[in-house]
Amino acid sequence: MASLKEIRSRITSILSTQQITRAMKMVSAAKLRKAQDAIIRMRPYAQKLNGIMANVAANLPDDASNPFAVTREPKKVLIIAVTSDRSLCGAFNSNIIRTVNNLMIGPYAAQLAAGNVSLLTVGRKGNEYFGRRLTKNLNGDFTGLFGALNFEQAKTAAEFAMEGFLKGEFDRVELIYNEFKNVATQIIRTQQLLPIAAVKAETPAIAAASKVDYIFEPSAEYLLNELIPQSVKIQFYKALLESNASEHGARMTAMDKATENAGDLLKELKLTYNRSRQASITKEILEIVGGAEALGKG
Repeated sequence: MASLKEIRSRITSILSTQQITRAMKMVSAAKLRKAQDAIIRMRPYAQKLNGIMANVAANLPDDASNPFAVTREPKKVLIIAVTSDRSLCGAFNSNIIRTVNNLMIGPYAAQLAAGNVSLLTVGRKGNEYFGRRLTKNLNGDFTGLFGALNFEQAKTAAEFAMEGFLKGEFDRVELIYNEFKNVATQIIRTQQLLPIAAVKAETPAIAAASKVDYIFEPSAEYLLNELIPQSVKIQFYKALLESNASEHGARMTAMDKATENAGDLLKELKLTYNRSRQASITKEILEIVGGAEALGKG
């Protein structure tokens, strides 16, 4: 059994750790509120843009085309993995890494064997993990986007993927990120960023609006060619906002659980300490009584 000094030392250490986890939970809660507000404001804009694109696409002639919608055989694939810059957020990063690995050894196993799977990491944790495994196929340096997340910085990574697609360096671009549902729940999303799929209305209201006969100035095809690149950047920025909110939610949940676990462990250690202290006092009393009896007999 551990000595009283060792137990006291462990209790002090756990108390210090509990204070840290409680403080981190409060910090994450404050950051989550701001990140949650940002994604809540972004979702209606993204849905409205999707509705506009559905409306414009419905009025295009059949022979109209866009370079970002060209479908090619996916011989070269770019996977964008959105992780966090910091750890202590539960399974947030490991779920993304596992999904990316499953994608590479599953649907894109042939491309991986041929060395045609490239990776773009947003977030230091993903860069650290895949940097040791795919050093030749790791593209760009976008590990600092979450430091001051805004559209101007986010679009640089989206433009990198878009330029590579136009040049034929990538035939398909897959985006993997955590979608924010609530504080305790994040959903892993795998989205085909490029080529863009046929634009579909997300709700019946948008579908009904897309059937309205508008007069376009300039042409509908010109508008769609302008909207598609912007839409791709908005989708990418929205994914980063979703991931940012999910990270703070995951860290808040993880730190809350760590604080609870520390409290449970403290209870056990204090109980053990009190039992050990009681046993030590009892032993000392017995020694004193035994000594007194020995002196009395003498």
